[in-house]
Amino acid sequence: MAKNSSPALVLRPFENLPGEADWVALREIVPAATATARTTAEHGARDIVVTTSLPDGWPALHRTDGTVLLALQNVLGGGDLSRTLAANLLAILDSEPGTSLTHVETPAEDGPRLQDVLDASVPFAVTLHDGFDYWFGADQPIDADLRKALDDAAETIIPTEQLAGVDSAYLATFGRRRYLRWSMAVDEDRLVDGVARLHAKRESALGTSRFLGIFRACGIVVPVWDVADGVTLEELEQLAEEMRPRLEAAIASTEPLTSDERRARAGIVARQVSLR
Repeated sequence: MAKNSSPALVLRPFENLPGEADWVALREIVPAATATARTTAEHGARDIVVTTSLPDGWPALHRTDGTVLLALQNVLGGGDLSRTLAANLLAILDSEPGTSLTHVETPAEDGPRLQDVLDASVPFAVTLHDGFDYWFGADQPIDADLRKALDDAAETIIPTEQLAGVDSAYLATFGRRRYLRWSMAVDEDRLVDGVARLHAKRESALGTSRFLGIFRACGIVVPVWDVADGVTLEELEQLAEEMRPRLEAAIASTEPLTSDERRARAGIVARQVSLR
């Protein structure tokens, strides 16, 4: 019988990277952002910019000013998204400035993963953007046609703000509705159990902002709240900070779920959405 050479599916491709929850957020829910990373000494100790997307769906770009950008959103997951992204990164690092990677690299089955290529001591610090001018360096002239293209692209961005005080929580505005999406690098089952414990006690709301449900993405869970009218970003930050220890305690609990908690969990799982 022929050996199956299909790559094994890795459910949490960003596990053990600094800022796993933010890697997932930039991959799945944040429209325009960059974050910091650096390769290991073995791979040149190069500073790189991780970005949500690049022009024309490029997987990576080596700008003429020497800056290297690695895109997350336009790359299919395959068996191991981390291995594919590492292959893209190594390919663009080996290119000349002014080069764009126009196709997704096919990694070797035993090729390095991001966890092997990136320096784990460098924080994954996220910066949100309201446009895509960051695609280009200061040495890149922007003529009228390019300016219009960038402005048109910026109009498609869903307004997004990052909460202070808690990690990886993003407030997105869709017209008159606002949603808090809080990416959490916790085992899926443990986090759903924790949210169910709070939900059964009617403690899953953030003040007047109602808990809606969860996304599942890249092996972790992203709880979502419908933010009530009039709640400011600062008020939401305070409410999230107040909830965090309660949620952490609920996640850490090893007590069997009660019947009410099991019903709450079943309801949450029934309406969950898996991204990609």
